[in-house]
Amino acid sequence: MTATQSVQLSSDARSDTGRKRAANEDSFLAVPPVFAVADGMGGHEAGAQASAHVVAALRETLCTGGPVDLVRVSAAIDEASRRVSTLAATRERGAGSTLTGVILVVHDGRPHWLIVNVGDSRVYRLVGGYLEQLTVDHSLVQERVDAGTLRPEDRGTAPDKNVITRALGSVDARADSWLMPVTTGERLLVCSDGLHGELSDEQLREILVAGGRPAATTAALVEAANRAGGRDNVTAVVVDVLSGGDPGGDGPADTRESHAWTDDGDTVPV
Repeated sequence: MTATQSVQLSSDARSDTGRKRAANEDSFLAVPPVFAVADGMGGHEAGAQASAHVVAALRETLCTGGPVDLVRVSAAIDEASRRVSTLAATRERGAGSTLTGVILVVHDGRPHWLIVNVGDSRVYRLVGGYLEQLTVDHSLVQERVDAGTLRPEDRGTAPDKNVITRALGSVDARADSWLMPVTTGERLLVCSDGLHGELSDEQLREILVAGGRPAATTAALVEAANRAGGRDNVTAVVVDVLSGGDPGGDGPADTRESHAWTDDGDTVPV
């Protein structure tokens, strides 16, 4: 049995059009070892196709058996970007997609999550009641927060809150990535901005703590986002680590090894 095969997971995924949109441009993948969300852009048809292309590339490259490592993940993201770029070239408005998720890999003989992110979908981690946002948004709002010209609590009302600075299919499609040891007892949330844009981190934490099994939790998250306005498509993937990881902790994640994707598809520590 490999290190990743010893990890026991429980998961669920749910996606909803929301209360304001006519179509759902989100796609998700919740098939071990990949738990990911893609939020498409480019209009109803192109956006839905873009996110579907991303998920299909991940599924075909990473969910067909065999060990998954950084090189294989890099190839999957490169293929996803290529497919979205090809689609964008056929659309007057172009097309693009975010990609955010966690992928179970073996690193130094231990199971790790490889966290990947392009755009403004997010990954959160809950341990011991403590909720931590693991990804950093690629958005104009995040840049303004980082520069100190926008207060974090004002993100939701900023006029440019939906403008992202990286996406698959765009000029800048670089993916951030982090390696993090798998921890028994942790709960991960992967979601589109239709969820985290409607609910505060504290609201997310309360639902993740009280929601019970992953299926009940994803249902509660989507319901809460719609109740708060449902202004965008809402997608949530919840993953519980039941056993096989490092012993559980009560605070932030262990020190993570960060990687950046190079133009030739390799990764380098940063």
